[in-house]
Amino acid sequence: MTLNRLYIITIILFTLFSCKPKFEIKDTSLGSVDATSYVAIGGSSTAGYSDGALNLNGQENSYASIIAKQFNEVSPTVFNQPLVSTIGINLDGNSRLIMGYKTDCNGETSLSPVREAASGDNTILGSNIYTGSGPFNNMGVPELSTLEVTTSGFGVSNPYYSRITSDGINGSILGDALLQSPTFFSVRLGEQDILNSATKGTTVILPLTSGPDGVGFDGSLDAILSALSGTGANGVIADIPYILDYPFFTTIPYDGLEIDAAQATTLNQVFNPLGISFQVGKNPFTIEDPSSPFNVRKMVPGELVLLSVPLDSVKCMGMGSVNAIPDKYILTLEEIDSIKVRIDEYNAAIGQIASDYGVTVVGLGQLYDGFNSGTTYNGITLSTEFVSGGAFSLDGINLNPRGQSMVANKFIELMNSSFNANIPFADPIKYSGIIFP
Repeated sequence: MTLNRLYIITIILFTLFSCKPKFEIKDTSLGSVDATSYVAIGGSSTAGYSDGALNLNGQENSYASIIAKQFNEVSPTVFNQPLVSTIGINLDGNSRLIMGYKTDCNGETSLSPVREAASGDNTILGSNIYTGSGPFNNMGVPELSTLEVTTSGFGVSNPYYSRITSDGINGSILGDALLQSPTFFSVRLGEQDILNSATKGTTVILPLTSGPDGVGFDGSLDAILSALSGTGANGVIADIPYILDYPFFTTIPYDGLEIDAAQATTLNQVFNPLGISFQVGKNPFTIEDPSSPFNVRKMVPGELVLLSVPLDSVKCMGMGSVNAIPDKYILTLEEIDSIKVRIDEYNAAIGQIASDYGVTVVGLGQLYDGFNSGTTYNGITLSTEFVSGGAFSLDGINLNPRGQSMVANKFIELMNSSFNANIPFADPIKYSGIIFP
């Protein structure tokens, strides 16, 4: 190749790679969103609780934190969070879950969710960090009920809030949010109220739909949105997805009891006098039911076994066969119907109260419906399948960072359309899903 020809090729390549794009990139803008003081209020998902504990990875990648990061792409935005350690802690004192190898009661080893450490980080709960670290823009508190947002001294009963409250005796989540003179707020409430009951087999009563602040969902939400919008701030609120599609409720089949001929013979000897029979192969689990003879019956299609059921007890100690599964690990058809009704009632209240105060509703239910059927983004499919689905964390209830980024984008989509903004979307591919060893 001659020197002149090489020179010509170089000039052509330089011209090609220095050309402007053929399309014009629209300028980013916050529109009428004032992110000077962005405050997020909600339960576990807002706080960044994931993998069965409040942990650093979950906090740094909560949907609220991701929203703030996208605000920061447009204009400098401070979003202070009460960060914890990597292993984190839950209210049982356990660390977060990770994927690892676990040996069950039969001596079989397989890849499974395991605790990262023998115990959670006990330094997290027990000391208040407001002085020196607060106030906190992320006012998400694990297991927070809507009825508790205005409760004075709530830190006495919730150690997660105890560590971040401005006043251990009189402080409230709403009060601490208002102390920051919010210019923009996001609210995600109601889902946690339903989960606090559903994840315990409804042994914890669902909060009433109607009633005054601190008693009913609608009165409590009205007090919250009235106070927040009364500051002159704009804000958004999420509706409640159908939580029974989450992996925590769908992973274990109702007919997951598999038995051989000898086991079938033994169980039939025990249960035939009660009108219950078993066959070789798959069978519905037996469950506690006070309305049935001898307080036991077999599950029926549509009923749910919770992921919290102790599987070693099922495999090796006869739980679900000779020993009925306790009610706290089961949702019956009647309980499922009551949860469905309550979700519909809460969503109707959210729509009405949000309209009353000019707060825009984010349709998270639509997003989660997509997870249920399988949502594809840039060639990656996210679903509600436990572990392999790519959207939920290892607790089967809360989303992993990739799923949280999708929630953040749903919020941003609504902000862009409702507040004349052009906030850039997060790239879910850049956020992690389940990490395998």
